[in-house]
Amino acid sequence: MRKQIVIFEESIMQYQITAPQTLTGTITLPASKSISNRALIISALRHNNQTPQNISVCDDTDVMVRALKEMPQTIDIGAAGTAMRFLTAYLAVTPGQHIITGTERMKHRPIGILVDALRTLGAKISYVEQEGFPPLDIQGAPFEGGSIALPGNVSSQYISALLMIGPTMRRGLQLHLQGEIISRPYIDLTLKMMRDFGADARWTGAQEITVAPQPYRSTDYLIENDWSAASYWYQMVALSRDPQAEILLPGLFADSAQGDSHVAELFRTLGVGTEFRTLADGSTAVRLFKQAEPATRMEHDFINQPDLAQTFVVTCSLLGIPFHFKGLQSLKIKETDRITALIREMGKLGFVIGQAHDSEMFWNGERCPKDEQNGIDTYEDHRMAMAFAPAALVLPEVRINNPQVVSKSYPQYWNTLQQAGFKITEACL
Repeated sequence: MRKQIVIFEESIMQYQITAPQTLTGTITLPASKSISNRALIISALRHNNQTPQNISVCDDTDVMVRALKEMPQTIDIGAAGTAMRFLTAYLAVTPGQHIITGTERMKHRPIGILVDALRTLGAKISYVEQEGFPPLDIQGAPFEGGSIALPGNVSSQYISALLMIGPTMRRGLQLHLQGEIISRPYIDLTLKMMRDFGADARWTGAQEITVAPQPYRSTDYLIENDWSAASYWYQMVALSRDPQAEILLPGLFADSAQGDSHVAELFRTLGVGTEFRTLADGSTAVRLFKQAEPATRMEHDFINQPDLAQTFVVTCSLLGIPFHFKGLQSLKIKETDRITALIREMGKLGFVIGQAHDSEMFWNGERCPKDEQNGIDTYEDHRMAMAFAPAALVLPEVRINNPQVVSKSYPQYWNTLQQAGFKITEACL
């Protein structure tokens, strides 16, 4: 009797999204992932069980919490790039032996620059598979410390990872950054948080940072909400046809050290106003509203805000605003190659996006036939899903494939869209 072979293909979840005619509401944003992950590492380094308040609830922070609490011999951080870099430095100065690994994509994201710097300081780290990439085998021990040099145009997470372990070193840390320094606001955020926890860490020259051998202290710490997440609500107000569109976002600080708080100034170019408010309970909030006609062209260097690039590529294109964006080199090594992904998916919406030098993207108004039939692919990248969903405010419908990727940083994203009146229908392909 002939056996029948049945092949099961993995189904793809898809959300079909339609937008409301009016846009208004109060939206609860997630806590800042960037601040949460730094606060967790600093708290672990001060050997204190006092947990910062308002820790982010998302995949990237959850893996950090579990790793620091359980400290298994093999730590799997999944797709969390921040956790990979911060934990690599933390494990290097913490007694014990661990292997740190992640997804297949993570195993192809470079980490050699950080490993080399840690080895210079005395770390015992070996590569389990491919040289220069995770997984890593780390034998932790305290460092003597000293002076090291690092290119300034590497991921700021490498620099932040080294800075945060500086106070634990017997001689402290002197870090010399060579050449152009990218994502400086993220470095400044790290230094500010280190000082908030009692460390002596500061710029001592245009290219030099000094961290004294001064231990962290216990402190009450409230984590503010996430300006990166706020960018998608700015995007929705910009794209909405409702002239009275208005969104209130509690928990954002006017004097925020988050680099992406610059989104308020950038979206003013696209006609969105920002008003900071103090609420009845003493907390702060931001009101977004239609303020003016958007500019006819936008140019910006995203060297300090690379995570906002997808939002502005989608928004400007849908508003018909030609743009030229620079400083995008770090997009090539994110969760996916975001430049390539953006060009492909914007093509599905009928826009021909150009690139140059692996660090620039531009649109001069060129269009192409649309191909929306199979939906927008997300490439295991949370920001692809969140940046494209607001396109429903301009298009009759947007289809997002594998929408669950938002759990990496903003698990409640789809729920908050529904609260704001978006209709979301689930399908399996």
